[in-house]
Amino acid sequence: MTFTEAMELVGRTMDVAGVAAIVVGALVAALLTLTPRRRPGPEGDAYTAFRRRLGRAILLGLELLVAADIIRTVAISPTFESVAVLGLIVLIRTFLSWSLELEISGRWPWQKGAAHASTARPAPGPAADDSRPDRARHDGEAPA
Repeated sequence: MTFTEAMELVGRTMDVAGVAAIVVGALVAALLTLTPRRRPGPEGDAYTAFRRRLGRAILLGLELLVAADIIRTVAISPTFESVAVLGLIVLIRTFLSWSLELEISGRWPWQKGAAHASTARPAPGPAADDSRPDRARHDGEAPA
């Protein structure tokens, strides 16, 4: 087996894995949505949970398909035309990934850190919690 044949096989395998991730993810999302749940989940209603699961499966499949395209383009036929086509494919798939991320999480990928910081509650200050036994009172007395 030559190097080119081996890389073509690896690229096809990654393509199959990408398509399988999307198909299996869609089936699992559908089965989990249709299966009655005994306890409520954190994802809300069934429609929202299905969309999130399906979006995650599509994102994973897109990542694998991009990897397959990169392997085939770089290892098999690294011409300017094939690299330009790869760049266009990666650009389109990146846009799709960002759009799906926005649909799934409700914010852009670069906004994840800001969302976590805004949900954190500040620790109570000295004026907010004078009832702790290890904290002295304002007038200098020890707590009772």
